[in-house]
Amino acid sequence: MFDAGYLQQLIIALPAILLALTFHEVAHGWAADKLGDPTARLLGRLSLNPIVHLDPMGTLAFAVSLAAGVGFGWAKPVPVEPRHFRRPRRDMMWVALAGPATNFVLAILSVVLFALARRLGLDAGFVGEPVSLMLQASFGINTALAAFNLIPILPFDGGRILMGVLPSRLAWSYSRSEPYGFFVVLGLILLGWLHIIFWPIYTTLRAAELALVDNLLRIVGF
Repeated sequence: MFDAGYLQQLIIALPAILLALTFHEVAHGWAADKLGDPTARLLGRLSLNPIVHLDPMGTLAFAVSLAAGVGFGWAKPVPVEPRHFRRPRRDMMWVALAGPATNFVLAILSVVLFALARRLGLDAGFVGEPVSLMLQASFGINTALAAFNLIPILPFDGGRILMGVLPSRLAWSYSRSEPYGFFVVLGLILLGWLHIIFWPIYTTLRAAELALVDNLLRIVGF
């Protein structure tokens, strides 16, 4: 499992992991700040320094799951105080959406840069090959992180997005499941059932990203 090939893969993927986790959390904090909650900004959580956001267990989960071909994990959640929002349930939905949306954009950017590098012949050589491999890793990692967070179980982003679109009565009932959400996901992982939820989200995001990149490159003539 943890052979030389895996270690090489981890070294190549590490920059993408750090960037994906950092930008995901900064996006949450930035969105919250724009919607009226300054908590993340006041605590220094809008920093692009990865150390500020890393969670040891979440980073380890990324490293271990990478051996299975798909890296997913988590960073330290950005603190959000809904009482600062004008419309807490709606605004929490936008804050939650900001993280996966940022990873979606980063995945698209990774594919675009990789395609441009190949087209210009910059994907080989001492520098070009590792950079190209990092861009490929960035695509998969950002897509996986977005998909993992879009699982519609509280306290994941997908659960908060679902809370924002449900009718008030259903949203209130659903919110009562939040204390148990982590154990539900842990149980799904241990039983080997998480892929039933994760893979449809992942493959849908991946297909959408590649379709958007294909159309974009066609427009610019690549």
